Amino acid sequence: MLSREDVRHVALLARLGLEPAEEEFYAAQLGGILAHIDRLREVDTEAIPPTAQVVPLANRLRQDEPLPRLSPEEALANAPEARDGYFVVKAIQDSGDA
Repeated sequence: MLSREDVRHVALLARLGLEPAEEEFYAAQLGGILAHIDRLREVDTEAIPPTAQVVPLANRLRQDEPLPRLSPEEALANAPEARDGYFVVKAIQDSGDA
């Protein structure tokens, strides 16, 4: 089991503020997790190759088919502000108008 000092150290690293009553609770919780990890370390995994994904992945993509598109005028029709065929948006760094 972890000590309260260990829990305080981990909480400090994680920038968590713990109440004194919580330290004992988390010491037991983290101690249980570490004990489980120690048990997993006892398992012989020499014959098992390292894997990043245990289930094979397959991309399910649709065919890329051209579809009718909006004209520039239709795309800009509902824009709050447009200029020279472009959307006008306020710059996030400036406090003034675009």
